[in-house]
Amino acid sequence: MKISVISVGKLKEKYLKQGIEEYLKRLSAYAKVDVIEVADEKAPENLSNAQMREVKRKEGERILSHINQDTYVITLEINGKMLSSEQLAAKLDKLATYGKSKLAFVIGGSLGISEEVQERSDLALSFSRMTFPHQVMRLVLLEQVYRGFRINKGEPYHK
Repeated sequence: MKISVISVGKLKEKYLKQGIEEYLKRLSAYAKVDVIEVADEKAPENLSNAQMREVKRKEGERILSHINQDTYVITLEINGKMLSSEQLAAKLDKLATYGKSKLAFVIGGSLGISEEVQERSDLALSFSRMTFPHQVMRLVLLEQVYRGFRINKGEPYHK
């Protein structure tokens, strides 16, 4: 399986980089995983609704340029479907079983994900109704994907 994590914005925090590198190393035993950063759109502090849509649209174009037609897309959205770790593991297993070998997780910028990216999404996934920094979500996502592979292989992992 080839997994891409497409995220808006650069990761600056050293502790997050270290955690992400650790999970990428662990995941290499199960899948090829790439982290793709797309530039966030510079915008003033107080935006109108039209300006917000335009920022998300431009970021969305950058995201979509990294998604092939045959890729299964999972967007991380606050109003998405909540899954347990076991359910996410089952979803990953089902995708692999039915020939969906290319998977992309999308983490939007501070304003969220554009309508165009939402329309391209095959599954909107939520980790919580709370809002998290998108940089932190990269680490949490990679940990959960790793946990999913461990569950599917019947390998021990702390609960």
